[in-house]
Amino acid sequence: MNAASHADSDAVVYKRLLALLHPFRGAVSFTVLAMVVDSVCMTAFAWIIKPLIDKLFVSHDPKVIFWMPIVIVGIFFVRSIAVYIETYGIAFIGRGVVQGVRCRIFEKYLHMPTAFFDGESSGQQIARVTYTSEQVAQATTDSARAAIVDGLTVIGMVAVMLWTNWKLSLALLVMVPLVGILVTTVSRRYRRINMTIQDVIGHVTGVVEEVVGAHREVKIFGGQDYESQRFDAVTDRARKLNVKVAATNGLSTAFVQFAAAIALALIVFFATRPFMLRHLSAGDFMRLFLCMTGLLPSLKRLTTVQSNIQRGLAAAQDLFGIMDTPVEQDTGTRTLDRCHGDIAFRDVHLTYHGAATQALRGITLDCPHGSITALVGRSGSGKSSMASLIPRFYEPTSGSVLLDGQPLGDYTLRSLRAQIAWVGQDVVLFDDTIARNIAYGALAGASETEIVAAAEAANAMEFIRDLPDGIHSRTGEGGALLSGGQRQRIAVARALLKNAPILVLDEATSALDTESERLIQDALSRLMKNRTTLVIAHRLSTVEHADQIVVLDSGRIVERGTHSELLAREGKYAALYHLQFRESATVAA
Repeated sequence: MNAASHADSDAVVYKRLLALLHPFRGAVSFTVLAMVVDSVCMTAFAWIIKPLIDKLFVSHDPKVIFWMPIVIVGIFFVRSIAVYIETYGIAFIGRGVVQGVRCRIFEKYLHMPTAFFDGESSGQQIARVTYTSEQVAQATTDSARAAIVDGLTVIGMVAVMLWTNWKLSLALLVMVPLVGILVTTVSRRYRRINMTIQDVIGHVTGVVEEVVGAHREVKIFGGQDYESQRFDAVTDRARKLNVKVAATNGLSTAFVQFAAAIALALIVFFATRPFMLRHLSAGDFMRLFLCMTGLLPSLKRLTTVQSNIQRGLAAAQDLFGIMDTPVEQDTGTRTLDRCHGDIAFRDVHLTYHGAATQALRGITLDCPHGSITALVGRSGSGKSSMASLIPRFYEPTSGSVLLDGQPLGDYTLRSLRAQIAWVGQDVVLFDDTIARNIAYGALAGASETEIVAAAEAANAMEFIRDLPDGIHSRTGEGGALLSGGQRQRIAVARALLKNAPILVLDEATSALDTESERLIQDALSRLMKNRTTLVIAHRLSTVEHADQIVVLDSGRIVERGTHSELLAREGKYAALYHLQFRESATVAA
């Protein structure tokens, strides 16, 4: 991308960033006014240096002796108020912008398609909300403060110098082209580095999240050294990139200071020439000298503004990219109150984004109201892919899925998903109470009596009664304070409370002990009554009573029938069943 297109891109991004300030326009006005007053006070102090020297110390003017201390105190009193207002205003606006951006990104995550989460690490997504959004404040507020206050201070100081002695002040022109070239070069370098930093921070977050979530596996399989090396590598890359930013900052600051020092030396040199001494008072020289020394820190800060702006723009570009990403398609116009529950797959094909092969190939299947359909087959055969199409986590590449005779896309997403209860192998519990985990989301209005009844039906009250706070006991992060069987029963209770006409059981008992499985199977038998149920089963013994068993292989339906029919056929299902039967007999022996 050339420099012109970079500039256009920066302008568009910065324009969108400034739009984030619109809700704070009142605070922005007061803050900018305070910044102007701040820089005006600094310029005014430089202006009064001439009468301070010439009339106070040289001619001993009594009026100046009386008023000068009052004027100095007045200038800095006004400036102190302005500094307080601008500091508070910057913090108020900056935090507001960051909160607004975080809320918009989080809200976007809530409505993104499942494929988005499949294609990006959770570390990147978390870093975007925590780290990347924080950088936006640099571009919208902190950098603006430096640009306005220091920019106006430079303008004011230069104006005072030109008014005092324009010939000497022309020495400043030495810096102008040099600083302009520096800022352009540094800006390009900052952009390259900061775009990379956003990505690296996401990797750092991702590594930490993986290790924390899999700490048991890391310990059991001796992965500490490997994970430590992996974390060292990614953090070392982040360190090097930040050092590059600091080095670029330091180089640009040193260059500006050196150029300013040359200009200051020229002022001193020419001011001490005999032809200039006749026209230059001590007050003039001190005013020029003070203005020049006042320019140095402002110019130094102005060079670092580019770093902050480029970092903020790189962050904003990433965030705006997410904001502009299309959310789940929700073009349906039909609203379901309670569906009948007839599900039909019609020549459904599904290919995941970036996948080389199809996950589903020509699936045609009817699941009548109130029936139990079991999906069995090897891992990767397409069982979960079929189930994921029903709540529209994914859209078929071709073909259609019908509910009560209508394509799923005709229904609104919210009303469609309200018809479905889901119990999976990996139970998701939130770090909250058991009651709030059962009555989650749209179920939050359920009474305590209803929650207890659902827990009772799920055989969960058996262990909940023994907890110190009953249903108000906390589950811990991800349900860490509960066993696998207990978490599973809470998930069943949640599904019972929802009382949806469609139920999806995704290997809900595959990882449980015999006693837990018995309790959950008992609860599931109550849950499946009068519901259209899809069961993804690993243990074939749990689906013997299904109305139809569908055997999948490589995304195709290869067998279909009842348990007895499929055994009599002596095909793939019979082979899988006998294999599991022999394995169970061996374990028992």
